[in-house]
Amino acid sequence: MESDLMDGVVVVGGGVIGLTTALVLAERGRRVRVWTRDPVERTTSAVAGALWWPYSIEPVALAREWALRSLDVYEDLAADPEATGVRMVEGVLGDEDPDGAEAWAGARLPGLRASTAGEHAGTGMWARLPLIDMSKHLPWLRERFLAAGGTIETRTVSDLAAVEAPVVVNCTGLGARELVPDASVRPVRGQLVIVENPGIRTWQVSTDTAGEKAYFFPHPDRLVLGGTTDEGRWSLEPDPAAAEAIVRRCAALRPEIAGARVLEHKVGLRPARDAVRLEREPLPGGRTLVHNYGHGGAGVTVAWGCAQEAARLASP
Repeated sequence: MESDLMDGVVVVGGGVIGLTTALVLAERGRRVRVWTRDPVERTTSAVAGALWWPYSIEPVALAREWALRSLDVYEDLAADPEATGVRMVEGVLGDEDPDGAEAWAGARLPGLRASTAGEHAGTGMWARLPLIDMSKHLPWLRERFLAAGGTIETRTVSDLAAVEAPVVVNCTGLGARELVPDASVRPVRGQLVIVENPGIRTWQVSTDTAGEKAYFFPHPDRLVLGGTTDEGRWSLEPDPAAAEAIVRRCAALRPEIAGARVLEHKVGLRPARDAVRLEREPLPGGRTLVHNYGHGGAGVTVAWGCAQEAARLASP
């Protein structure tokens, strides 16, 4: 009982941020329970395209630090892609300045260079980055957490202060809007089209002349096409017109995509905020609440770095 009082942690939220945070805590010897409304397969994280890159996340300096810490982990996990879902894959980040990236990531990402005209029309950067298959990675996180002695419970939390634990970690993503409450948290709707992979092995992220994003991420059995960034939209229903536009934009980059058979449509709501909230707050009775939410579309990119920081904040 004394150990429970000293080490007990409840992580609220079972997406990639919550599971990674819980895993880091458990592997540091804490007694950790995850309370989640949905299984990992039904979280927003399951819809993530999941290319490692600190995209649209603030504060920039901290996000880059968290991303590089996460990169260390993903590079190790890429040694066993079948189990972890992590592979190192080459591709082009359109509209990205290689010199700017070199300044903060060059030492960790050897081989960064400007893309050629044959690789990308316009300014771009060729890089080898972690690409994460979330259908494998999320279950792998869950099993590693359970193997570390953690437990997962299906529970809906309506009051963080009422959670009976010495330490509560809030990893509720978009749910923080009502739960905290934090009105600055907002949805940025993202739609994906999953198609058969016609033999594409590199990824690409680009922006067309109308300012619309196009990207494709290759996995051995499928190709993930995106996407949309619909600020403030809550609908989880796939939009047929948006899906057609996604395929059209991606096919403009790689024509063979036009004939690929559609396997699935997916929609997720990125938990956006002007800046990530990663901080400690006192609770009544000497207990501690740690907030770790607001990562937008970069949750996978910074998950391990943020988890390590959250674990530090959760220390007695």
